[in-house]
Amino acid sequence: MDYAVVSYAAYLPVATGVTVWVARTLSRNGRIFLADVFSGDDRLADAVNQLLVVGFYLINLGFVALWMRNDEVVADLQGVFNALSYKLGTVLLLLGVMHLGNVYVLNRIRRRGSLDKQQRPPVPPQAWLQPGQV
Repeated sequence: MDYAVVSYAAYLPVATGVTVWVARTLSRNGRIFLADVFSGDDRLADAVNQLLVVGFYLINLGFVALWMRNDEVVADLQGVFNALSYKLGTVLLLLGVMHLGNVYVLNRIRRRGSLDKQQRPPVPPQAWLQPGQV
């Protein structure tokens, strides 16, 4: 029995399943946050949400596919679990880092938008002075 094939057969569906689950969860629960970031513009929030999900899938499933390759020899069942834990742990860390990066950037956008709303325009002049008057 080739244990490397067993590790591939276990890794690919688990990593893909976790990626799909995380993307759906973030999409569903992140919509409210995006609506707040874009000041209640639901169409823009939905469009950005869709774009984030597509980018999330492309990056993570591409990484999952590239990370599937195993240069080490998997000799036994323990090696299968070692390879799986290393590969899945790396995928999960990447998912977490990407999520935190997205939240950080979107929070900065939201904060900048709220600061712009809080600033008042300057007070208009109440009188004009003629040159030379002080």
